[in-house]
Amino acid sequence: MISLVRVDNRLIHGQVVEAWLPHLKVSRVIVADDEAAASPLVRAAMALAVQSAIEVQILPLQQVDFAGASRDSLKTLLLLRDVAAVPFVQAHGLKLEHLNLGNVHFGTGRRQVSPSVFLSESELQTLQRLGHDGVRVEARAVPTEKPVELPELVERWGKAG
Repeated sequence: MISLVRVDNRLIHGQVVEAWLPHLKVSRVIVADDEAAASPLVRAAMALAVQSAIEVQILPLQQVDFAGASRDSLKTLLLLRDVAAVPFVQAHGLKLEHLNLGNVHFGTGRRQVSPSVFLSESELQTLQRLGHDGVRVEARAVPTEKPVELPELVERWGKAG
């Protein structure tokens, strides 16, 4: 069972380990990312950052069984590097209900919509389609922050231009 899908350019890091994992009380973390999966050093560092009682899987995007993870009973946090991966995981069986944007870094053509999230127009359009399909989309770095919900993200994006 997927408890939360989080888009975070840094994948597993302090905010995830110290705030999200205890908050969600997950038994498994799946990092679906080609770059992280290809690096033994990154895989080892991420696996060591998470307490041993939590299963950590770091796999290329195409190798994750999203449908299986949605159906099984293990409470799971799914981490993706970017918004562009979200439609892919949905098309490959992920039952997506809640999408959290944690850290999406500044880049050319991106506008700031929260203290730690910058979005391009195409990313915003992807998020709007998800919201239209019933996915709860929010931005917040840690669970104790007030979430910035999709309508406000859209409004902030328009004002940032």
